[in-house]
Amino acid sequence: MSPALPDGEPVPEDGALPASAAVGAADRALAMYLHVPFCRVRCGYCDFTTYTAEELGGAGSGSSRAGYAAVAAREVEMSGRVLAAAGLPPREVGTVFVGGGTPTLLPAADLVGLLDVVRRTHGLADGAEVTTEANPDSVTPASLAELAAGGFTRVSFGMQSAVPHVLATLDRTHDPARVPDVVRWARDAGLQVSLDLIYGTPGESDDDWRASLDAALACAPDHVSAYALVVEAGTRMAGQVRRGELTLPDPDDLAAKYEVADAALTAAGMSWYEVSNWAARPEARCRHNVSYWRGDDWWGVGPGAHSHVGGVRWWNVKHPGAYSARLLAGRSPAHAREVLDDDAREVERVLLGVRLAEGLDVAALPPDGLPRLPEVVAEGLVAPGLDGAPPSRVVLTDRGRLLADGVVRRLLGW
Repeated sequence: MSPALPDGEPVPEDGALPASAAVGAADRALAMYLHVPFCRVRCGYCDFTTYTAEELGGAGSGSSRAGYAAVAAREVEMSGRVLAAAGLPPREVGTVFVGGGTPTLLPAADLVGLLDVVRRTHGLADGAEVTTEANPDSVTPASLAELAAGGFTRVSFGMQSAVPHVLATLDRTHDPARVPDVVRWARDAGLQVSLDLIYGTPGESDDDWRASLDAALACAPDHVSAYALVVEAGTRMAGQVRRGELTLPDPDDLAAKYEVADAALTAAGMSWYEVSNWAARPEARCRHNVSYWRGDDWWGVGPGAHSHVGGVRWWNVKHPGAYSARLLAGRSPAHAREVLDDDAREVERVLLGVRLAEGLDVAALPPDGLPRLPEVVAEGLVAPGLDGAPPSRVVLTDRGRLLADGVVRRLLGW
């Protein structure tokens, strides 16, 4: 099971936000994240809030797939009331991301229905980006066409690898030969396609990783995400490592595979815009994730979902049964929250902004970190300004991307 939720301040039963959340809201975009917590199989590396049918029990638990969309719709509607009551100006939603779990285990009509509730509650901006995650074995040509007709614009497939033994170690159940088919179906429906890859799985050779990159690029995706495997405490994979059945990913191997990925994706005409994300063209970037990295407002719907509005961060109860019970009783599903002070918000701006290809304005660095800037420039981790002048923005070099976490810590003065 995924880790316990953190403690925090109590949340009012109606979910009311403090007045501070409205400050500067007109200058921030509004995004919606819709979490679908269901999976056919729990992958051994996953620590997200997900449940299989066996873990949830019968439909009478109040947490069945069949009734989930109607319950989640109540939280979408609650978001409209809470934001208005806090004095935030009306804002159309610019991006919607449906994640999981495996969202496409729900009928396409349920996902389109949830999007309709977002549209009725907040409005959707012209050209809004609407994405759903999907497994290659959880879609059909008809379901993808129904999603596109209902307003979805992107699908992000959890490809992870093209190599059967790597997929088996990750507990992924799809046939890698199906990936080109689902990409074609999505394109036929008019959807942009992103492929998610994981590198560093125990037993994955260099040739395995290159084969996965080649297979992904052969599909000509609009977008690729490539993430290093992280073995989280409490997962089944962590237990396998503890028992000596699997070995932890080697940092040098992860760095080498990242360089291979960046070289292959760049050679194919894709450009990185965040440390782990590449796009075939600027308009193919995942605008929803960019909204996170820029510190905009987002409301996360669903069990275990996190939200952030104007420096107020909260997280929902994890179990679908508890989530459903609260909403059906007219109560907020939030478990707890924190109100970020100026120092915490400054840290987040640096943590997230430095990861972007556009970089971070030097003025955003804290006083303790600013003196470190010449050091990381001299070490080739941050690009210098024109003609060797001090930079006006913190932009990671290729080497800096490999050491991004360390660069951030230094620029925060830690």
